[in-house]
Amino acid sequence: MIDYGDRARLGVLLPSGNSVAEPELRAMLPAGVGLHVTRLPLRGSSQAELLGMLDTLETGARLLGDVRPDAIAFHCTAVSTYAPSFAHEIATRIERATTVPAFATADAILAALGALNARRVLLVTPYIEEVHRREIDFLQTSGIEVLGGGFMSVATNDLMARIPPADIAALVRSSARGLAADACFISCTAIRSAGLIAPLEAELGMPVITSNQVLAWFASQRLGIGERVPGYGRLFG
Repeated sequence: MIDYGDRARLGVLLPSGNSVAEPELRAMLPAGVGLHVTRLPLRGSSQAELLGMLDTLETGARLLGDVRPDAIAFHCTAVSTYAPSFAHEIATRIERATTVPAFATADAILAALGALNARRVLLVTPYIEEVHRREIDFLQTSGIEVLGGGFMSVATNDLMARIPPADIAALVRSSARGLAADACFISCTAIRSAGLIAPLEAELGMPVITSNQVLAWFASQRLGIGERVPGYGRLFG
């Protein structure tokens, strides 16, 4: 049966090099929510590349606006957490260009941690150190204490997509030893992490969130479709 998204339409702006977010979002969005994607240029992790993704923000948003979505999400963790003000500024620019309600990955992350009452977290990322530490700063500025975690020093979206999920899980396990965190955040929209959520939650005894998972959850809330999608962690409970 073809799902045309007759209940709601979600527009998503993705980094051009990201091959993972679409299949994971489709798996985690409720039935009847259509997913419509436009890409903005981003393959690497340098400051120039990350900030350059925003150069064509309005152009991409207007293209998405043509399908008349009910909401538009800017879905890049590293860019939306670049500074505390970025998510709001990005959403405002999208809304001015399209008149469609908008939000960013950073908004979904903070909302998910709030829903889970998680104030102390582990942060695991595939990023280079500079991007990883910038995300720690963002979380701590937002009132979230980062107790520990780790990064994998991968710079490009195509290589991030090739990281074996088992390697991500191993970094989570080693990071969690001896730390009493409220949740684990596996950050990045470009890594294959959705399948790790439920087994790691069972193993570690704490909620596990990922960038794609929180976006699907938050978008569903914003679209007024709050039903549970099974198999993807406590956040959907």
